[in-house]
Amino acid sequence: MPTAALTHDALRLTELKLEQALSLLQQAGYPLPSLAEAPATIALQAIIDGLCDLSLRDALTGLANRRHFRAVLEREIDRVARTGESALLLVVDIDHFKHVNDTHGHAAGDVVIQAVGQRLSECVRPMDTVARFGGEEFAMVLPNCHPVYGEAVAERIRRTIEGRAIRLPSGQDVHVTVSIGGAFAPQWVRSSAALWTERADLQLYCAKTEGRNRVCLEQSVVSSVSSEEKSLLFGVTAWDDSLE
Repeated sequence: MPTAALTHDALRLTELKLEQALSLLQQAGYPLPSLAEAPATIALQAIIDGLCDLSLRDALTGLANRRHFRAVLEREIDRVARTGESALLLVVDIDHFKHVNDTHGHAAGDVVIQAVGQRLSECVRPMDTVARFGGEEFAMVLPNCHPVYGEAVAERIRRTIEGRAIRLPSGQDVHVTVSIGGAFAPQWVRSSAALWTERADLQLYCAKTEGRNRVCLEQSVVSSVSSEEKSLLFGVTAWDDSLE
């Protein structure tokens, strides 16, 4: 194929990809400069920035997605290990969500997920991160959250969800509740996102089995340190009994 034809095809492919990117960003509500008015470099950078941001967000709720939240957890674990400051991880699950879908349809279920995500965001500080972990489950990391306030924060979230009806597309109002499990990051210990999440998930399981619509947090701030975390901290598999 002649070089000119190849160049033309490459340019056409670039135009198509650019149109797709613009369409995707516009659907997501990102404000973008006009390609006709803004300098090409500024417009292109805005598109790149928008796509990068979009790749970190859940499409339904606009919250952080699972991949982005994992990165946030890893950074917070590093901060806690270096500074010893407290940090709380909450996992939140909508109770009896299958009943909502079965009774009102999946479109209504999407509305419920969006509403719960919005209310979770309203309950926390700008420095906190709220994510949709998948399905009807959310996760929140609260840096510098003193243990004294952890239970109160989680209870406020639970009451907020329980106390406000959600308007469905049909015009009907529904009330939902959530179960919340939480765990503090082990202070001065370089743990992992998986281990921290596992602890919070265990507390969520307790909240579910104890009747739902409740909060269960680990009682110990430092938390029991697993053998894997011990090796992460000391670089050995053995644990000095004097540190127990």
